[in-house]
Amino acid sequence: MTSGTTRTTLPYLPVRTSSAAWLTGVLTMFEAEGLDVPALLRDAGFDAATLHRQNARIPVDQITRLWQLAVARAGKPTLGLQRQLAATHSNTGTVGHVMSCSPDLGRALAHLARYMAVISDATAFALQTDARGCWLTTAHTGGTLPIPRQRVEYAMLATLMLCQWLTRKEFDPLLVELADAAPADDTPQRAAFGCVLRFGAPANRMLIAHSDLRRPVPTYDAELAGMLEALLDKQLAQLGQTSTASRVRAEIARLLNQGEPRREVVAKGLGLAERTLQRRLQEEQVSYQALLDSTRHELAQQYLAEQRHSLADVSDLLGYVDSSNFHRACKRWFGVPPAQYRAQIGC
Repeated sequence: MTSGTTRTTLPYLPVRTSSAAWLTGVLTMFEAEGLDVPALLRDAGFDAATLHRQNARIPVDQITRLWQLAVARAGKPTLGLQRQLAATHSNTGTVGHVMSCSPDLGRALAHLARYMAVISDATAFALQTDARGCWLTTAHTGGTLPIPRQRVEYAMLATLMLCQWLTRKEFDPLLVELADAAPADDTPQRAAFGCVLRFGAPANRMLIAHSDLRRPVPTYDAELAGMLEALLDKQLAQLGQTSTASRVRAEIARLLNQGEPRREVVAKGLGLAERTLQRRLQEEQVSYQALLDSTRHELAQQYLAEQRHSLADVSDLLGYVDSSNFHRACKRWFGVPPAQYRAQIGC
């Protein structure tokens, strides 16, 4: 940190976490790949007992360090990139159960989008309709470390295999787009996803055809789905994911790449009058400006950890018209300018 500069502590910056249940599934996959899991946990600084506590949550950077260590020790650039591994070892818990009670795959995926924070509030999962079907977009958020491509590819493949398990039908996406640059040999990726791949894309996403989205889920049970939804809604509330502040942060994040979103625009996106939004934020003792700043802070950590984004790109993605404002914000958040922060985290 530069002399005389103080890093700002923001009270509204959330700690992003994933469920220990999901991580336990990843660890069994590592074991199936021949890795010494107890040694991995020890060397990554994990208290293994934490994983067995009820409703335990693991910070996103801890999980990233574990993946980084696993990739390095495996010496395998395609760690986890096998359909059988992704089908056998992913653990979506109660979210997977409510998906299995859905009438069709499209509504099962809507359940996944709604309740993803229960699995991991460090993962943003979104659905976007396309003329050919629906894009399933996955992004890891809230971390300060570069995300290994293996972690992203495994999560996407696990989602595809979950879709096949739910419908009891084998099918492939129409298209998969990956943000990382193309590897020297993309044969393993093509074999895993079974479709055309595009690398260096703006986001990690896959396109599922309308005909596949309409596939029925044979275990559909509306009554059980209602019971599970109530349970998951309660878990979301316990995680702070139902507050107005959390909804505002999500809407700000969605709009930032179009420029700094005004409060009235965010209110409209949430289906609220601006005065209602202001009143609810006051009740939660948080200001719109603080949420805007903390959302930019969190996203800056994520974008600066991704080498594919230039500093100018990051400034644009955070909605800054003037890059000098972005530089000043970074010095306030991190104590150093963006280039120096990126160097510190090894990007």
